[in-house]
Amino acid sequence: MSLPLALRRTPQVLAGLALVVSALCSGTAAARDNQLPPLFDQLEQRTFNFFWDTANPANGLVPDRYPTPSFSSVAAVGFGLTAYPIGVERGYITRQQARDRVLATLRFFRNAPQGPAKGTSTSGYKGFFYHFLDMKTGLRYNDNVELSTVDTALFLAGALFSQSYFDGDDAAEQEIRKLAAEIYERVDWTWAQARKPSIALGWHPESGFIGYDWKGYNEAMLIYVLALGSPSHPVQPEAWKAWTSNYAKSLEGKGDKEHLGFPSMFIHQYSHVWIDFRNIRDDYMRERGYDYFENSRRATYAQRDYAISNPLRCKGYGANVWGITASDGPVDKTLDYEGQKLPFRTYAARGIGGLKTYDDCTLAPTAAAASLPFAPEIVIPAVLEMKQRYGDFIYDRYGFLDAFNPSFDYKVPLQQGRVVAGKGWVDNDYLGIDQGPIIAMTENYRSDLVWRVMRGNPAIRRGLERAGFTGGWLSK
Repeated sequence: MSLPLALRRTPQVLAGLALVVSALCSGTAAARDNQLPPLFDQLEQRTFNFFWDTANPANGLVPDRYPTPSFSSVAAVGFGLTAYPIGVERGYITRQQARDRVLATLRFFRNAPQGPAKGTSTSGYKGFFYHFLDMKTGLRYNDNVELSTVDTALFLAGALFSQSYFDGDDAAEQEIRKLAAEIYERVDWTWAQARKPSIALGWHPESGFIGYDWKGYNEAMLIYVLALGSPSHPVQPEAWKAWTSNYAKSLEGKGDKEHLGFPSMFIHQYSHVWIDFRNIRDDYMRERGYDYFENSRRATYAQRDYAISNPLRCKGYGANVWGITASDGPVDKTLDYEGQKLPFRTYAARGIGGLKTYDDCTLAPTAAAASLPFAPEIVIPAVLEMKQRYGDFIYDRYGFLDAFNPSFDYKVPLQQGRVVAGKGWVDNDYLGIDQGPIIAMTENYRSDLVWRVMRGNPAIRRGLERAGFTGGWLSK
């Protein structure tokens, strides 16, 4: 194993590295858990508390962001459903508390009104759900919000994780399994194939299907696995072939750095939250000679390499401060920076490589922290360093705030966040879809919990096998 380059010689970072080396050598999940620096215990619990504290207990809806008043993100609900069993295993809450919250969530989604009506009178259609829902009513937030196939998939993954985790014989846990099955089986994936065999990004009752399909490497692997695994409305294996048919556009790097690239780091994380891609391969990856987990490991290193090269000369970027992804930002304004015109953005799909690079020196801790299982030897020092160097203003009640920008010290009106003298811009909010991967991937590294539970879910196995995956745990 090669150690990270250009490390700051702080006691905290050096101690973290020693723990990492020991953990990597020992190998087992239990050993990895025991060797993680204490900060990760705190970070995992604080991130869990985001979901537990901010969700509406009456219907389980999780806000898109907090503390700014917000609608609910359906995807964030899926991450919340994944967080609650983790809280049980870590002793943050009791199994009964988690069971009650999951039941409230699944009962709401099973009973939420579905239909093709325009406006805001329904929560979804054909089993899918609108991207954003009103936190109280659970209805479509406004008539600009799309019915989202990927956000529905992220919600369903959390529901199926709950289905497999709550395996008890009591009436409540039986109901969880029944509700999750009903919600999943109701989704009509074939309806969403507006241009077969691919699956569309979404639909509006006012204008019909969005004119784009999920094709090529991105976060939609999960969509196709769930669609292929459906016991009621499955798509055909040709859908996976169409999905991988233009992978060549995303392939970058040479030799042991070759990987399917995509600018934003969340692309390399989301499907991996629930699916253990270690040592299983589809036809494409068998030809390339590595798996999707290794692909994400290489993408993680590419992020760090970019920060070291630092083409924009961003403040703070380096071997232990890195990670850009879709996140909040300070303003929508082009400003002079280091002798060039740099377009800064508020929420944007930041990232490196792949089909389109966009960087405005804004860092998102989730980009590094949620990559922990892929490359702990560089992620752990990065999390420790960001906490040590910037923690007094980027780390708070629910862990890391969504984003920060040490280079942004302009005196201009901000559209969100604040500027801290001598430190740069920092967000005021936590985002549910960025918090979720942090807690889930930390737990996957520590205990394999989500991966282990989901390996036993019939829908996941069926979907992977119909996509052509073989090897690893699928052979057992």
